[in-house]
Amino acid sequence: MENTSRTGRACVVVLGDIGRSPRMQYHALSLARQASMEVDIVGYGGSKPHAAVREHPSIHIYTMTQWPRTLEGFPKILYPIMLLLKPMIQFIMLLWLLCIKIPRPDVFIVQNPPSVPTLVAVKWASSLRRSAFIIDWHNFGYTLLALSLGRSSLFVTVYRWFEKHYGKMANGSLCVTRAMQHELAQNWGINATVLYDQPPEFFRPGSLVEKHELFCRLDKDLHHVGFRDCISSELGSLSQSETLFTVQAGADIFLKPNRPALVVSSTSWTPDEDFGILLEAAVMYDRRVAAMLDKDDSTSEDELWKKMSEEKQFLYPRLLFIITGKGPEKEKYEKKIRRLNLKRVAFRTMWLSAEDYPLLIGSADLGVCLHTSSSGLDLPMKVVDMFGCGLPVCAVSYSCITELVRIGKNGLLFSSSSELADELLMLFKGFPDECDTLKSLRDGALEHSSSARWASEWEEYAKPLITEVISGNMR
Repeated sequence: MENTSRTGRACVVVLGDIGRSPRMQYHALSLARQASMEVDIVGYGGSKPHAAVREHPSIHIYTMTQWPRTLEGFPKILYPIMLLLKPMIQFIMLLWLLCIKIPRPDVFIVQNPPSVPTLVAVKWASSLRRSAFIIDWHNFGYTLLALSLGRSSLFVTVYRWFEKHYGKMANGSLCVTRAMQHELAQNWGINATVLYDQPPEFFRPGSLVEKHELFCRLDKDLHHVGFRDCISSELGSLSQSETLFTVQAGADIFLKPNRPALVVSSTSWTPDEDFGILLEAAVMYDRRVAAMLDKDDSTSEDELWKKMSEEKQFLYPRLLFIITGKGPEKEKYEKKIRRLNLKRVAFRTMWLSAEDYPLLIGSADLGVCLHTSSSGLDLPMKVVDMFGCGLPVCAVSYSCITELVRIGKNGLLFSSSSELADELLMLFKGFPDECDTLKSLRDGALEHSSSARWASEWEEYAKPLITEVISGNMR
């Protein structure tokens, strides 16, 4: 039971879309629920935070106006000026909110990256208001900037200096992996406490009723306007009592035996996630499966499925990839998807509410993660969410991913599109009833999700640090 008496105040700072910053939302919830503090969240608007955050009486959200959103429309000759002007404007707005608009907090908890001007503004505000200052290191800002400007850029060098200089001024630090903890200690002189991302309670496997209701809500998003594919063709013939995956008979709901396999991937559509790998793997899967089935063009989909089931042959299912997220490269890849002309694979891109996203993850058959990390030292939170729903994952392999994905236990790793295609063929052979490897990985994902949740992880590692920092700052 949550303690309703408040014992202090914290400010959670995100120089980004609050609704797309789940870890900082979870910090706010834990500060309010487990530390019994009043919590102010400062960041950009855009996407709705989770209802648990919006509706909590002790959490107060302050949104800033984002200007300019992008550099598109500005002459390229002005880019260097805008790169300098934008953080200056952000700095002034952030400092006004942190020093004047919100009540004085006992502690600021700030997300990094972005580092400039966030760390500078929060450090100034903490000094002026005599508050403690904790950085939650999600990644390194300079490595993200280097993706577009290159490691040798003067801007990147200056950015790294600011990130390191102000990072060392914090009263305490949290980070997301042991690899990042080691890097901060060895090369930055910063002692950080590892706080692994863990799923909150609303990430869990979906019930049949929840799945059916979700797919009813998503029906219009699954219809593709402008062209037909293997999914839109089936959607056009559905009755009111059925969805693409489920059918309702009276009070009972069943999963369709010849349903497509649902594969979910969440992306920010940025250069550090090569979405082309997934497209190439989908083409390979489609060609190999289509080649097996095109031997008898006169047989319908349902007749073929029935025939092969009776003969106990393994049938590879159609795949529906639902890609969630917002980002700069989304439109580019949507154009590529429309040109693929696949027979057994379909793609849908969408943005879901904070309440429907866990339901989608909990209704899927497999998750795919394309996150590679600009630093190689952070872990994809989307995989944590998937494990919370008992969803096995195929993830891109990089240096510290094995801190999260255990090969053959809760997921698989790949380094190329051909490896991913091979994994899709192996996992979905005999879908939905005869794919033993997929079931084994799902069991491992469920076991992973039951071993830890965000509230217990935060209670053990974050709360003691926050308490210590506040106490030390009061002396």
